[in-house]
Amino acid sequence: MNLKRNLLSVALASAALMAASAAQAQTATSTARDTKSDAKQLDSVHVKGIRRGIERSIDTKKNSTSIVEAVSAEDIGKLPDVSIAESIARLPGLAAQRVAGRAQVISVRGLSPDFSTTLLNGREMVSTGDNRSVEFDQYPSELLSGVTVYKTPDAGLIGQGLSGTIDMQTVRPLNFQDRVIAVSARGQHNSLGAASNQDAFGNRFNASYIDQFANRTWGVVLGYSHSDTPIQENQVGLYEPWQQLGANWRPGVPAGTFYSDGIKALRRTGYQKRDAIMGTLEFRPNDAWRSTLDVLHSEAHQEDTANQFEVNLSGYNGTNPYVPLAITNAQVNGNGTFTGGTVANVYPLVRAMYNDRKDKIDAFGWNNQFNVGAVKLSADASWSRAKRNELNLENNTQLASPALDTLGLQIRADQFSQINPTRDYSDPAKLFVTNTIYGSGYGKAPRVVDELKSYRLDANFAAPQALRWIKDFDVGINYADRKKEKHQPEANINLGPQGATTIPADLQYGLVDLGFAGVGYIPSWNVPGVVSRFMTFNPSETAAGYLVAKAWTVNEKITTTYAKANIDTQLGSVPVRGNVGVQVQHTDQSSSGLAYLPPGVVTPYTTGKKYSDVLPSTNLAFSLPYDQTVRVALAKQVARPRVDQMRASLDFGVDTNTGKPGGSTGNALLDPWRANAFDVSYEKYFGSKAYVAAAYFYKDLTSYIVTQTDFNHDYTTEVAGYVPPASCNGNPCPAVLTHGSYTRPVNGKGGKLQGLELTASLPLDMFAPALRGFGVVASASFTDSNISIPPDPDQQSSVGSAPIALPGLSKRVYNFTAYYENNGFEARINNRRRSDFIGEIGNFNGNRTLRYVVGENITDAQVSYTFGDDTSLKGLSLLLQANNLTNEAYRTYAGTKDRPLENIEWGRTYLLGVSYKF
Repeated sequence: MNLKRNLLSVALASAALMAASAAQAQTATSTARDTKSDAKQLDSVHVKGIRRGIERSIDTKKNSTSIVEAVSAEDIGKLPDVSIAESIARLPGLAAQRVAGRAQVISVRGLSPDFSTTLLNGREMVSTGDNRSVEFDQYPSELLSGVTVYKTPDAGLIGQGLSGTIDMQTVRPLNFQDRVIAVSARGQHNSLGAASNQDAFGNRFNASYIDQFANRTWGVVLGYSHSDTPIQENQVGLYEPWQQLGANWRPGVPAGTFYSDGIKALRRTGYQKRDAIMGTLEFRPNDAWRSTLDVLHSEAHQEDTANQFEVNLSGYNGTNPYVPLAITNAQVNGNGTFTGGTVANVYPLVRAMYNDRKDKIDAFGWNNQFNVGAVKLSADASWSRAKRNELNLENNTQLASPALDTLGLQIRADQFSQINPTRDYSDPAKLFVTNTIYGSGYGKAPRVVDELKSYRLDANFAAPQALRWIKDFDVGINYADRKKEKHQPEANINLGPQGATTIPADLQYGLVDLGFAGVGYIPSWNVPGVVSRFMTFNPSETAAGYLVAKAWTVNEKITTTYAKANIDTQLGSVPVRGNVGVQVQHTDQSSSGLAYLPPGVVTPYTTGKKYSDVLPSTNLAFSLPYDQTVRVALAKQVARPRVDQMRASLDFGVDTNTGKPGGSTGNALLDPWRANAFDVSYEKYFGSKAYVAAAYFYKDLTSYIVTQTDFNHDYTTEVAGYVPPASCNGNPCPAVLTHGSYTRPVNGKGGKLQGLELTASLPLDMFAPALRGFGVVASASFTDSNISIPPDPDQQSSVGSAPIALPGLSKRVYNFTAYYENNGFEARINNRRRSDFIGEIGNFNGNRTLRYVVGENITDAQVSYTFGDDTSLKGLSLLLQANNLTNEAYRTYAGTKDRPLENIEWGRTYLLGVSYKF
């Protein structure tokens, strides 16, 4: 704690000294420009290539009144990533979490993605996930001109997040002087190679058209992006939890050893196809009226099959009479963790798991700006909707019983564990779809709909001359109506009347190599075909209490009003710009769901609350001599509760031995996360070519949301009332119990979060002319927090029962890019790394699961050549790109790193492409 106070004291003292010295310095003029419009002025910078994007980003940061980070396209369609997620992840203080090998969700300043908000052209966006956090791999980088990340809010920023606000931007056609047409195509290859029913090749294609008409009073932008990406994955996973054994729990393993009850190895193959269309129509007949219409449609289809070899190591093998597990040569490390041995009398499965997911995002926005005398008015209407439909199926097969096996097991923390079975599992004619120890299969059909309607009015007017330090005022109101619903019917997949069966040749795909885990080859097959031909699957939402709780609807109606004074003055001889204002949010939140009450009665349930938050904010930028800027920001911030935490559905049951009731639910009565924030930043610019910066932030979270269990909850007051059961397993219950355990999210106390961010963007010819064309962009972020939260009860198998750090918090995040450009040739290499963190992923049950994630070190590289204006190939560019050059694995663990949960490799991706602009 002393170290934290000292760090804060140093930062505050430094800011005070800078401001004091500035008051006596010569005036360094600075002209404020609007951040959003500047990010879209793609024709205002005349340098080309990598430097063009870097300098535009520097301009955005320099001219903003808030503390921001920005990434800008160096040209139309030339952000260098498959999705915008990779581009955002390179910004200071931001980190991405990979899903299926792709950067998907973003943590800002060490906080979970739940704490940030994502906008598109200033409008809040919906999500295909179960929560608010946007899955950025749905947004093609080629259709965006840039992204601005607001690390400090101002009163006029609607939809602001607690950790930051990510605003993705598309181009404005009337900001261009001429027609622009750009097309590009890329082929790609995954280094893991072809397997099963999927090859290793993919492709990308995009086209953009920008034009102006009728003496530049009309402008239009049309963009299309297509990608077809192969999914190739090798994985070895261990069962949860790693438990500490008692005496004779697993014969041959010493008591007190930490042990996992199962292991699996799989190869996942498939594809993700994404098609997106973006359009903008802009009308500016005169200086008094400007109208802009934005449309975005994005569709993604992911289909994959995981072919898996799985072994239960608990001794549960389905034999009758029972044949006990036998472990010899048990290996236990110094930390008390079981790391291998010879395991006999196990009955492995060969399993196939099929996933088919379709996502669709539609967004519409219409903005009109009017100049009425000295008053500027803006009216904006927007609508967005996200849909996700998913199907998950599995088949379980085994060799004909009895077919017990012996394994040579080696559990490795930093590479693939080795299973080494004795039997051969490669012959599909010897494997039967049957009722294994896990049944014959299970399936789910999740679907999500998220819809948001928003209406906004703003006015800007000049300040009275008496208020010389205020340039003008902004006032406005925004109304947002959001409805998110989730359904997840599930059921066992049961054998048909034919009983156990082998898989016919017409449904087989071929063999899959699990040699990386010592298994060898196993068959792969068409899972939906087997289910439809030989099995029955009737998913339900109400067949059991645990299913009822997975269906819910959450509604939010938020009215936001604000007033902001924009400052443009001088403090002595020091120019000062910025803003001071207040935002008032009035929230009406509710949720409806179902409660499952004995004896199997499903009862509708709706609950909710209303509350208001007053959010003052201040941003001040002091312009010092020699192109230096000191920024100071103060704000009160909120982040609305997770959507799934507000669900009203109740999972209810009664212990048939004791008659004790128990249940779990969400909580639509939650207050938001709230925090008081302080930021200070020092920035030294060298025109638009380079800058160095150091920023410190401090957040005092006055509230938090945790999941707690009340072990004495009165169920007679719950929903429609509760009547205790008359009997327990056919006998009178030991007692008439109306009180039991009740688990739900509640508001708790917060804590402190602070961090230091260092950034430099430097062309190296600043130091030596011989280094012309070379440059570096580097950042380092260090974040610390005293916040510890109790994990959800259903997460304790992953992260234990002790309090955990904030999900998403990496204490260290580094980004480094080195580049070279000269006469059309460009080369760049980027490395981004983050330290260990607690990640949030979706598990087989479709719920959020926490995992300790080993820090990642991702390296990408790219070279390209653009033919010059004096050649017949003017406008043509060639590109070679490689992502994840070191094939960095994604690794998770339980408590300590010698107790692995997953080790996943997605391979390297190589891309070769061509683009043409005319």
